[in-house]
Amino acid sequence: MRRVGSSAKRRAWFRRGWAVSLLAIVLSAVVDLHGQTAADAEPTIATDRPSVANSSVVVPKSYLQIENGLLITRIGGQTVLDLPETDLRFGLLGKTELRFSVPDFYGSLSGGGPSGFGDSVIGVKQQLGPINGKFNLAAIFFLSLPTGANAISSHGYDPGLQFPWSRQISTNWTASGQVAFYWPTVGGARDFTGETTFVFDRQLTKPWDAFVEYAGDFPQRGGSRQILHFGSAYKVAPRQQIDFQVAAGLSNAAPTVFVGVGYSFLYRVVK
Repeated sequence: MRRVGSSAKRRAWFRRGWAVSLLAIVLSAVVDLHGQTAADAEPTIATDRPSVANSSVVVPKSYLQIENGLLITRIGGQTVLDLPETDLRFGLLGKTELRFSVPDFYGSLSGGGPSGFGDSVIGVKQQLGPINGKFNLAAIFFLSLPTGANAISSHGYDPGLQFPWSRQISTNWTASGQVAFYWPTVGGARDFTGETTFVFDRQLTKPWDAFVEYAGDFPQRGGSRQILHFGSAYKVAPRQQIDFQVAAGLSNAAPTVFVGVGYSFLYRVVK
């Protein structure tokens, strides 16, 4: 899941990740079923947010995608504001992207918890599909850097591996998800965490879709963090998107609830 900067908040759930932060460069090589490449057609934005599972495709070569958001989370008797959730994704090669997550600011709105900037994250994403025209798979490696405030940072260099996938079921329905492995620093020691997510997405109209998602983090120490997640995204233009999300916790260690909104855009930086 997306991962928060402090160890306590990480155990509760953020990043990227959801759990992510320095400069990320995205590669999107989208090949259509008739052999047309992304360079031959006008690209359409495809974001990692707002689902926990990342997109299984990369940003087109020479394009920069900037994804932003705001999240309010209720967990452990505290209410936390998280923004700007900015991920920079740059298309480096046809199927390779570089990724950078700007440090988020975590502000305690109630409960007396710490406030400050979290850690930054750098990463790379390699698209492995499409396979047989309908199945996409990607691999993401990232490293969280201890750049955050003393009360927020994990104080460790924390790696992670994510494998997002997607499968077109019909014209309007897509199944997707993510298997991931994280090694966060919690209390000065590694706490290996496995993650699984599963998503059903429905295309309501050409620019508008909605999804329901199950996401679970299963750490080596401590209870599992499981949520039921709902969200929707609307493309106000082919390269601009707004989104909304809300989730409820299914386990004691998970957030009680969170709600968020976001805005993302794609533009070409190299002609």
